Amino acid sequence: MNVDVPASRELAAIAELAARTTGGELRTAFRSRPEVDVKSDFHDPVTEHDRAAEETIREVLAEHTPGSVVVGEEGGARGDSAAEIRWYVDPIDGTANFAVGLPFWCVSIAAVAGGELVAGAVYDPVRDDMFTATLDGATCNGEPLRSRGATHDATAVAATSYPSPHDLAGGDRDETLRRFGLMVDAFATVRRPGSAALTLAHIAAGWTDVAYDSSINAWDIAAAMLLVRQAGGTYLPLGGRPGGHDWDAPGYLACVGGFDLAGSVMTEITGLAGAGTR
Repeated sequence: MNVDVPASRELAAIAELAARTTGGELRTAFRSRPEVDVKSDFHDPVTEHDRAAEETIREVLAEHTPGSVVVGEEGGARGDSAAEIRWYVDPIDGTANFAVGLPFWCVSIAAVAGGELVAGAVYDPVRDDMFTATLDGATCNGEPLRSRGATHDATAVAATSYPSPHDLAGGDRDETLRRFGLMVDAFATVRRPGSAALTLAHIAAGWTDVAYDSSINAWDIAAAMLLVRQAGGTYLPLGGRPGGHDWDAPGYLACVGGFDLAGSVMTEITGLAGAGTR
């Protein structure tokens, strides 16, 4: 299935609608200190609001693109595997923040058609900011995004979840902490905001300069990856299988347009120096 710009815009509008449909209920639930369950372990929380929001999103997508596949964080893949359109949905990216009342979380919805990422929406219900990506650009609340900011580490703000518990448990702990120390030393500021999708939307907007994560899923970053690229920023997938889709890679490095990535400490931290991005 080949998607042109008008079709991309139509899919983006559906993603916006589905995201906004959940916004009122999520804002109401925010700071209600909901009961938290865990999935894989205590670092992986989920609330009833994640599940309810995903079901609402699935209903909207099914109404407007019947037969499409929806891959959701909470409910997995549902739909006809041969469908032309595949949606990636994270109903609340940043659940840990949402659950305790920290205002940095979002709804993320992306559309893939013909093996190509063609549309995405990242919605911040707290600020009522809608970030939208299509094949002809990226916007925030209808205004074009231009990913511009710092050009070097020493003046840049970096956002990361590294090192994650997985990073610390899966290899040389001392080396992992050494690499994190390199980030802290090199950048003007390092932050751990807690939502990959919203962080990447901020890269697209030029509100954060560099972002790095080593353990993510397609529903976390598919929409925001398109935002960054369509706004003129750089998104590099890390650790994916050869020939695989960028949104399926388990890690990423992103930066604003014009940033000196080749001269950044991130090339050493991520293993990009002397290696490929896959």
